[in-house]
Amino acid sequence: MKIQWKKLMLCLTIPLAVGGLSALLTRTGMESFALINKPSLTPPDWLFPVAWTILYIFMGIASYLVVISEKPNRSALTVYAIQLAFNLFWSILFFNLKLYLFSFLWLIMLWLLIAATAFLFHRIAKPTWYFLLPYLLWVAFAGYLNFAIYLLN
Repeated sequence: MKIQWKKLMLCLTIPLAVGGLSALLTRTGMESFALINKPSLTPPDWLFPVAWTILYIFMGIASYLVVISEKPNRSALTVYAIQLAFNLFWSILFFNLKLYLFSFLWLIMLWLLIAATAFLFHRIAKPTWYFLLPYLLWVAFAGYLNFAIYLLN
């Protein structure tokens, strides 16, 4: 399979731009995040941007595989776009607005949208599952952190 570089770059740019916008919009909320009570399994601060960058790259690769497939599906890409929006707004709800319980409920919806995206993408291009599974697992872990932070604060 020949790589379609323009499509790949666009597919990578979209989730990375969402992540960059999220980081930009929540940078002031990160200061207060450092001061709140967190559960014992909270990873070190440096791990979050590393993990999210990798996950955004994986999302981009998965969407690229769908876009170049012989059966790209508009509804699958629409669900993907919706989950990206949910991803962005979770950060604002959690870090900026400090709505920890609402953020947790939002995160459940995000997880369901990611699962739907993974299911729809997998039907189009089987390898996409391997790129979206780490995202599902990380968001499940984020759910634990989010709920524990709600309880502790």
